[in-house]
Amino acid sequence: MAYKAPVRDLTFILNEVLEIDRYTNQPGFEDISSDLVGQILEEGARFADEVIAPINHSGDKEGCHWDNGVVTGPKGWKEAYQAMVAAGWPALSADPAYGGQGMPAVVGMAFGQFTAGASAAFSMYPGLTAGAYAGIHANASDELKAKYLPKMATGEWGGTMNLTEPQCGTDLGMVRTKAVPQGDGTYRITGQKIWISAGEHDFADNIIHTVLARVEGAPAGIKGLSLFLVPKFMVGEDGSIGERNGVQCAGLEHKMGIHGNATCVMSYDDATGWLIGEEGRGMNNMFVVMNEARLGTGLQGLAIGAAAYQAAVQFAHDRLQGRSLTGPKNPDGPADSIMVHPDVRRMLLEAKAFVEGGQAFILWTALQADLEKSADETTAQKAKDYMGLLTPVLKAYLTDKGFHVASLGMQVHGGSGYTEHFQASQYLRDARITMIYEGTNGIQALDLVGRKLPSNGGRAIMSWFADIDAFVADNGGEGPVKPFVDGLADAKKKLQEATMWLMQNGMANPDNAAAASTDYLNLFGITALAYLWAQMAKAAQAKIDAGSTDPFYVTKMQTGRYFVERILPDAASHLVKLKTGAEVLMQMPAEAF
Repeated sequence: MAYKAPVRDLTFILNEVLEIDRYTNQPGFEDISSDLVGQILEEGARFADEVIAPINHSGDKEGCHWDNGVVTGPKGWKEAYQAMVAAGWPALSADPAYGGQGMPAVVGMAFGQFTAGASAAFSMYPGLTAGAYAGIHANASDELKAKYLPKMATGEWGGTMNLTEPQCGTDLGMVRTKAVPQGDGTYRITGQKIWISAGEHDFADNIIHTVLARVEGAPAGIKGLSLFLVPKFMVGEDGSIGERNGVQCAGLEHKMGIHGNATCVMSYDDATGWLIGEEGRGMNNMFVVMNEARLGTGLQGLAIGAAAYQAAVQFAHDRLQGRSLTGPKNPDGPADSIMVHPDVRRMLLEAKAFVEGGQAFILWTALQADLEKSADETTAQKAKDYMGLLTPVLKAYLTDKGFHVASLGMQVHGGSGYTEHFQASQYLRDARITMIYEGTNGIQALDLVGRKLPSNGGRAIMSWFADIDAFVADNGGEGPVKPFVDGLADAKKKLQEATMWLMQNGMANPDNAAAASTDYLNLFGITALAYLWAQMAKAAQAKIDAGSTDPFYVTKMQTGRYFVERILPDAASHLVKLKTGAEVLMQMPAEAF
């Protein structure tokens, strides 16, 4: 079943909902237009559809190969990666000072949805490089940036993030990898890291690892950690590749999914590394990499769901099974297609509503990353606040729903989905990891209620509520858009009530905040999608009112109506559940489980 990048959906969001032509006065937008972005996305979609998607299924079957520290990817993957580099796609949103094209982040995130939908495992190679690039770009010395970023920007060199160790995942204060200063500005890095995506492969000439380690003599815990740049191959002053550094892949993990991506155990044995930023600020510096990765993971989970939805729709049209309850719709055939059955349509519409709302949420958030660079301090601060507040919501909510959509896609396929004749099982397996890595979704919920909500006295959430109130006030009239606006207002009211409950009960007993956190994040995610669906409905209905006969807009309104009537009511149940507090979770003795 052929994957097709959702060009029309994304250009609709960029041009008619976000109206990116309004931002030509913002940094990065000066030389772009909706027409140019449309051309970029058309070409990006062609690359995803014709180069990446055809190797997704075979890559899942073959996986990666490890031989005495050397890792090779599935057949055809190296060639596809190098074609991507040659076409300039990894450099799309990179800094022009280092060879990038300087496109806004919102354009890069749109292209990222195409590649992740075509092959989640393949998209991780340039995705991890982008994260490492961001961490170095934000924190490293000018010397390190000049030496490493140009070839990372183009994708000629890969990149990784090395945090997790056998004894610690979320609790990074337990990191044991050590760094010994050599007196010449370098450090000797020794230790082991696990679950390192794209840690070793044959696609790129060099791989630049960003490694969390503890300088010898530094205090225990988070405050003693520093971040280091450790190249696979040493790099000469002229940029040439030299001898192998003391870093090796000790083995590959055998995983449930994303088989085409090399998930590595990395061994550092007196490897030469350079400090990124200041000693003792490793976690602060790594957060740049982690936040980039969290947004990319939310995108990945949603994009897998989008691909699974496409496959399910194709299957539903082709699969003949049973008859419509209201009479045969295919009287000359042995049966009707399963598209006639209301429950099949329920699954497909639920998937479609989540996918299309999630696509808008991703691009709206990516636009905030661009507005952070605004010369207007108020605009920049607001965008920065929103990025901090919404990153855990986007990562957790969209990966949860991406997996849910992939599961619905398998259900539509029936027994054919559970077997390996179709890609439904691959989508489900690939989507599952997105809920775990870059901080499990439970950790994202704790981050949201424990750090992001109270930050700066709750400035971000109050500003977001005010924006929603203003939208509701401006668009609350009669007509087809009214149910969307009313639904948004009600969801926002429930989220505001939940926020007040957390403020009152979370401080009195921190377990209450933790117990409520996942339902609170889900309520936040539903409200975010309600906000974006209301904006999409407004834009689509405006086209219909102006006389457009394009069925795209009618379909958009119908899909949004499903969201309002069949998904948005879940907000009420999340509010009820979170207000029950911690007692029911904590009263049972551990040994009783």
